[in-house]
Amino acid sequence: MTHSEAPLILQSTANGITTLTLNQPEKRNSLSMAMLAELSRILDQVANDDGTRVLVLAAKGTAFCAGHDLREIRSQLDQKSALHELFLLCSKVMQQIVHQPQPVIARAAGVATAAGCQLIASCDLAIASESARFATPGVNIGLFCSTPMVPLSRNVSRKHAMEMLLTGEMISAHRAEQMGLVNRVVPDEELDQAVKEIATTIAAKSSHTLRIGKEAFYRQLEMGLADAYQYTSKVMTSNLEAADAQEGICAFLDKRAPEWQDR
Repeated sequence: MTHSEAPLILQSTANGITTLTLNQPEKRNSLSMAMLAELSRILDQVANDDGTRVLVLAAKGTAFCAGHDLREIRSQLDQKSALHELFLLCSKVMQQIVHQPQPVIARAAGVATAAGCQLIASCDLAIASESARFATPGVNIGLFCSTPMVPLSRNVSRKHAMEMLLTGEMISAHRAEQMGLVNRVVPDEELDQAVKEIATTIAAKSSHTLRIGKEAFYRQLEMGLADAYQYTSKVMTSNLEAADAQEGICAFLDKRAPEWQDR
């Protein structure tokens, strides 16, 4: 990137909350190879940042993310290996979000389609503005949204996921909330405040406890019921050995605010 080029992703941190803002509004923040590579790099960097307790994923412009860059894809239609590399990198980034030690909140404003909808579904939480719209419209151009289907089908019911995937139709923010794709919908002008409030609430918790809980949540989802209980019982037992768990219990019983050590 030359000095005259704008960064693909803007990054800022305040009060333990790091915001990553997709910064290609002229391309509707599409997930090109370059955008995905930069997002992957920054996620790795933030994962090791003790100053970040919560991560917010946002975007500039009228589109949160319009999915993959179709012009880039068209230019590589005769390069199967390059296309496969693109989808593998996208899948890696989505898994990075899931495995990120910090909770990740999507600030969903504007349109999120295809891999952009995949990005929303991959985040731990999503707060949407009333004007936000969502779709997995690949079927409309002969390219089924197979990779976006992975987090979508793990966040909403099967029939809701299939409805989005088979019709390719755009759904409203309120419909997305009903389906479980987003946590809540707020007026457009209240979106930043709503995201800040929930991020601040989470950032006030022990980051060590959040890390333990987030990892356990996603791991147990892939287990049978008995295995999930066995695994989480071990997690809770181990969690009790942590300084913050012991401090939290004592603080609760002593009726005082806990002083987290994040360990």
